[in-house]
Amino acid sequence: MTLQDTMKERRQTLSLSQKDLAEMTELSLATIKDIERGKGNPSLGTVSRIMDILGMEIVYRVRRTIAEES
Repeated sequence: MTLQDTMKERRQTLSLSQKDLAEMTELSLATIKDIERGKGNPSLGTVSRIMDILGMEIVYRVRRTIAEES
């Protein structure tokens, strides 16, 4: 599962719309949509901000990705 898939799944689990997440992270709706589509190249700061709101840790996601690729 990709980072964008994980973020989208978590957002939906929390019953947040893309607009809700954009407002909570102070990012544009277009940015949230692009990230969930796998487009663009968000900075680590942007990803960190989203993950904080979603209650997730970047380290966890990176470790999970590495384990899946092994």
